Order: sequence, then C-alpha cells, then structure tokens
Amino acid sequence: MSIDALPPLRAVIEAHELSARKSLGQNFLLDLNLTAKIARLAGDLENCDVIEIGPGPGGLTRGLLAEGARHVLAIEKDPRCLPALAEIAEAYPGRLTVIEGDALKVDPLQHLTPPIRVAANLPYNIGTELLVRWLTPDTWPPYWQSLSLMFQREVAERIVAVPGSKAYGRLALLAQWRAEPRVVMHLPPGAFSPPPKVSSAVVHLTALAQPRYPAEAKLLERTVAMAFNQRRKMLRSALKGLAPDIEDRLVASGIKPTDRAETIGLEQFCALARTLES
Repeated sequence: MSIDALPPLRAVIEAHELSARKSLGQNFLLDLNLTAKIARLAGDLENCDVIEIGPGPGGLTRGLLAEGARHVLAIEKDPRCLPALAEIAEAYPGRLTVIEGDALKVDPLQHLTPPIRVAANLPYNIGTELLVRWLTPDTWPPYWQSLSLMFQREVAERIVAVPGSKAYGRLALLAQWRAEPRVVMHLPPGAFSPPPKVSSAVVHLTALAQPRYPAEAKLLERTVAMAFNQRRKMLRSALKGLAPDIEDRLVASGIKPTDRAETIGLEQFCALARTLES
C-alpha cells in the first residue's frame, strides 16, 4: 500500500542501511496499512500536534501525517534514521520536526502547541518507563489528550488488567486512576522486521479530566508500589512501613488486613491513601 509518494519502507531501509538494533529496542513495522491504522486509532489528528517516540524509518510518522496530523514531533535516538526522516519532512513541508536525542531526556513541550496527542511504536526497552512518566506528572490534567502506544502484549495486558488477574498490579492502577485505557489492536511477531519473540498490542489511553477517586498522587503511588513489591504477603505485612497502626487504617478503608494487593481495587487503594494522608 502507498499512502504518499514516498518509497516503500523496505526500500527506505535498504537505501539507508537501517538494520534494526537490539540495543535500541528496534523492531520496525513495515506495513503501511498497519501504520495508517494505528494513526487512525489515535483519533482525530487534524487539529493536533503529535509526539512520536522512536520513529525509525518513519512508517508510523508517514501514517500520522497522511491522516492529517497538524504537526508531528519525532524524537529519534538513532542518527542513522535521520536522513530517512528528513525525506519525510521534505514531502510534508512544515509539518514534521525531528529531534535527535533520548526521549527520556528531551523536553518536547517547547516544540508543541496544544492540543497534543502521543502516538508511538515504543522501543521495548523504555516503553514502560515513558508510560509511567506520562501518567505521573506533577499536575493533572496532563499536557496530552491521549496516548496511543505499542507495547509487548504482556505489558499491554498489565495496563488494562482487573483485580484478581495475574497481570494486575501497579501499572494497571496508575493507568486506570487517571486515564481510560483499552487495547485497540493486536500484532503478531511477523508484522515486524526483525520479528520479536513476543506478540505486540496497541493501547489507547484517554486522559480523564480528573482522577477517578480522590487521593494524593505521591502517597498513592508509594502505597501501591509497596503493596505489589511484596504481592504474596498480606497487606498488614507488606504495608507495615507506612504507619504503625496500618491494620486500623486498612480496616477504616474497607480492606481486610489479611488481604493481598492483587485482590484490592483502585477505589480501595485510593481510600487507603486518603486514610494514610489524614
């Protein structure tokens, strides 16, 4: 499929000698049908600026621009990819800005105008850390309206997991407290070059105007982290470092001290955080 006048991605990769590097977490998605679909799943882009992390040879970048993104800011750590991305910028004048750098260190906001969405086939080695950063800013609502992100399927399942499930944990609680996450697409290993050892999935997270339940963010994060760091322990043991009367506070929050973290829902964790704060 051709979505613009640029060459197919395989030809781009060959021309620029862009073999994927495991050290950078690279697995290139070459089918422009799929990259265009991911761009559509990100929502209406015509009046939005979009942040893309790790564009590589630019498959998703082209999809975002072809679907009408007002402006795309692409952050790429691999200098080998910059000439290929420059060709895309030339084909879409004034609509693509490429920054060479580490997405964990670059501040993108000086280059963007709201409303802002994030769409990325995230490098596997930094995907979870970036998501946690987007979900835990100092102020809420965040600068982004939505996140459309590709992860390993296991990580995607952790984001949307429910209490009692094996995948349920800190990531689910952080995501579901302040956003509406859902898995919108599954991709097999064969969709990528080189094929990873695991399947992948795209998760779309829509930012809520305010958290689902009131709680002080840092205290909630600390409580959840402690609870799941020792998930096999009863909460009265896992959380004993939070307060000397932790059993009383658990009971006051509607939680049995003998419960384990994996059985406790978001509303109860928020209630516990409020009890601890008071």
